[in-house]
Amino acid sequence: MSDTILLNLGMKTLIDNLGVVDAERFVYLVNKEPGDYTEFRYTLFEGMSLDDLCREATRAKIEADERMANNQ
Repeated sequence: MSDTILLNLGMKTLIDNLGVVDAERFVYLVNKEPGDYTEFRYTLFEGMSLDDLCREATRAKIEADERMANNQ
């Protein structure tokens, strides 16, 4: 997947799930925060078990596949 496709798909995913305003707000917040993305990632999934994380990843993949199928 090219960088352009990834950026477009990522932004579309944010907009589909958050709406335009909150998607832009999310991008702003991630960009303005100084620090390490790795640390952010650890706190993002804090308190989730491996089973929880796997369930969420599976659900997100199914939803992404459905959106891709609907857009073709």
